[in-house]
Amino acid sequence: MCRIFAGQDPERYELETRRMRLNGQSTSIRLEKSFWAILDEIAEGEGLSTPAFVSKLHGEVLELKGEPKNFTALLRCTCLVHRERDLPAPGAQIAAE
Repeated sequence: MCRIFAGQDPERYELETRRMRLNGQSTSIRLEKSFWAILDEIAEGEGLSTPAFVSKLHGEVLELKGEPKNFTALLRCTCLVHRERDLPAPGAQIAAE
């Protein structure tokens, strides 16, 4: 089983740094390429650029919860929430073809 995970393409977990503005402040965010791909997908679905989506998310988190202790962890969990929404509900049956 672990070979599925261990054998993945190393480029998927290679770190990528992107510079952007969060609420007017210039910053750098470093995430694995796989997470950037998901954030790009989410942003596109919202009709935003990735920096605009990340900035909007940061602003909403500030408003709801205050400054997050680890914003990159929040971004990774955002990707997980996005993927979990796409999964069928537990016990849901898929029609046979």
